[in-house]
Amino acid sequence: MLSRRLERGSTSVALAFAVFLTFMTVVTVYIFWAKVWWFPPAISDFGHEIDAQFARTFLITGVVFVAAQLGLAYAIFKFRDHGQKAAYFEGNNTMEIIWTLATIVLFVGLGLYARNAWAEVHFMGAAPGALQIEVTGQQFVWNFRYAGPDGKFGREKPELVSASTGNPVGLDPTDPASKDDIVSPVIVVPAGREVELIIRSQDVTHSFYVRELRLKQDAVPGMEIHMHFTATVPGDYEIACAELCGLGHYRMHSMLTVMPEADFEKWEKDQEAANQ
Repeated sequence: MLSRRLERGSTSVALAFAVFLTFMTVVTVYIFWAKVWWFPPAISDFGHEIDAQFARTFLITGVVFVAAQLGLAYAIFKFRDHGQKAAYFEGNNTMEIIWTLATIVLFVGLGLYARNAWAEVHFMGAAPGALQIEVTGQQFVWNFRYAGPDGKFGREKPELVSASTGNPVGLDPTDPASKDDIVSPVIVVPAGREVELIIRSQDVTHSFYVRELRLKQDAVPGMEIHMHFTATVPGDYEIACAELCGLGHYRMHSMLTVMPEADFEKWEKDQEAANQ
């Protein structure tokens, strides 16, 4: 009688745990499949490539996750304790080699799928005629510099950096090329035109990140890092610093505004007039 009660108790606990695992697996798959919490829509071709890579990764890892969780639920119920003698066996070297090789193939395959998108941004330069914008990170603000009508960036000197006097990037007033440079706390770009970013930092490591572009790049002191993108959807998008850079890190953000070419040209002229 006692053994029957113990077996019923063991069965109910194992069944409940197996059902719980199955339920949580179904809920997790639904959350990802329905995109309950997901990225905002991409606004660049590069962003769509990144999304496709995410989809491939989630599909492959999702299949493995579901198989592992359902297999675990089955094992919990099938091999529950009901008074039998415990069995022991050593690992299977063949199976360990197979799943290790399968993991390597999956990771390498995903990397090969992503090589085009990665190379496009990190190893291929912007096309001639791209709009160049210098991005400077500083605790705890972003500044963006445009070359102005002459198309040339003016000289900068570190000793001239002074946000309190309106010179946050250290423009040299004795250099004629710097007189028409536009320095803005926000970045404005024309839709459909390639933009080349020249990313720098004045103090510590920051990270330029725009979710909708799927673009993230560290700003490293002493380095100029080039990135490029073409935004296709007009709108306002937040720029965050994605690298812990000090006590004020949480408030280091700005805005990216994408607007039609005609509106961008008007904005640029307004900024030039304000500089005179």
